[in-house]
Amino acid sequence: MSQISNDLEFRRRLDRLDRTQQRTLAASFIDHVLSLSNDERVARAVKVAADVNASNDELNGALHSVTAAAMDSHARCDADCKWTDHAGYFVARATMAALSPEGQASGNPAWQAAMSSRMARTCISIDSTDDGGEEEQAEQYRILNNYLNS
Repeated sequence: MSQISNDLEFRRRLDRLDRTQQRTLAASFIDHVLSLSNDERVARAVKVAADVNASNDELNGALHSVTAAAMDSHARCDADCKWTDHAGYFVARATMAALSPEGQASGNPAWQAAMSSRMARTCISIDSTDDGGEEEQAEQYRILNNYLNS
C-alpha cells in the first residue's frame, strides 16, 4: 500500500474507514496532542474514544463530559488568554469530533479530529519558535500509514 504524503490522500483514506475505525484513529491523533490539555475530562474521553468495544452509553457520557470541558475551556479564551489555553480548547474539540454520533458531526470525525489537533499544535507554536503544525501533519500521516499497514 502506498504511503500517504498529502492531505488529499489522507482525507480519502480516512473516508474509506467505518465509523468505529474513524473514532479510534481520531483518538490516536488526539493522543499525540493530549499533553496540550490539562483537563482530565478530555483524557478520560480520549480513552473511551480509543476503545473499540465502548458502549453507546460510554460514548455518550464521554461526549457529554468533553463538551463541558470544551465549553469551560472556550469560556477562558478571552482577550487575555494564553495560546496554551486555546490549544486545550482545540484538543477538546478534536475529542468531541471523535465521539460525535453519526449524522451529528459535519464530515469525517477522524478528519475533524486531525484538523483540530493541528490547530492545537499551531496555538502552541504561536508562542514558540518551532513549527509544530507541519510536524503534527507528518505525525498524522505516519499514524494513518501504520494503522492501514497493520
